[in-house]
Amino acid sequence: MLDTYQVGDVRITRIHEYSGPTHDPKFLLPDMTPEQLAAQRDWMAPDHWVPAMNKLVLTVQLWLVHAGDQIIVVDTGVGNGKPREGMARMNRLNTLVLEWLEAAGAPADKVTHVVNTHLHMDHVGWNTRWLDNRWTPTFPNARYYLPKDDFLFCMEGKNHEQPLDVFGAAIEDSVKPLADQAMIELISPGDEIAGCMVVEDASGHSPGQVAFRVHSRGEQALFCGDVFHNPMQIVYPDINSGYCIWADKARQTRRAMLEDLAQSGALLLPVHFGQPYAGYVRREQGGYQFEAAGSQS
Repeated sequence: MLDTYQVGDVRITRIHEYSGPTHDPKFLLPDMTPEQLAAQRDWMAPDHWVPAMNKLVLTVQLWLVHAGDQIIVVDTGVGNGKPREGMARMNRLNTLVLEWLEAAGAPADKVTHVVNTHLHMDHVGWNTRWLDNRWTPTFPNARYYLPKDDFLFCMEGKNHEQPLDVFGAAIEDSVKPLADQAMIELISPGDEIAGCMVVEDASGHSPGQVAFRVHSRGEQALFCGDVFHNPMQIVYPDINSGYCIWADKARQTRRAMLEDLAQSGALLLPVHFGQPYAGYVRREQGGYQFEAAGSQS
């Protein structure tokens, strides 16, 4: 249950919230054709696509970073007890995320930093938990680092103007309680966090989405947020998810990230891929292919 990756002196651990064949391809990846999906069946099934159901596998996972004395949680999933009516797979979950974090060496009160790539509801949920009849910070001794442009977009109410508000109730129960207690830092591309993590632009999926790059001893890892929902978007970079707010920008960001990953050899750490959950981008026949990374645990 605890997949661990070593990047130089930095230890990165995957914390599993849930995974399953949940999404109709036409909904999650509306730009993708059935023919494109069928052409990749040999490696997509069954870990990323279940053909008998015609459902794409979607995972929600948190990433844990140990860098010296710093303990950093990257994206915080859906969270427990969060009311998400109309979304059964997210509604009022009761999972063991906190127990797995502690098993991985990160009790909630020892976490020093929490960083969110963007503020959609499946990336901020464990920012808070229900305690003493209110939503209270899950990691009481941490600073929370939130992308500035997403935060301002939602504070101005622009999320409510969208055909599909993917921020939703999470702003009220997983973001505002942190702001009310002055526990947040707003971040922009070029910022550095905890002396080991650089903030990079990854906008398009959301107005302010960022990626986080870790460097250590000549090795790199990249937390990509939702630039990729599924590895089909590596093979076909122009395929957007149904949640991307700025379609053209999302494609531009994805293509630039693929080129960077292929050039740098950085370990790609997405939030939503099925097993094996993380990997590398390799050039292949004028395009790109996903190569699974083996964990070290």
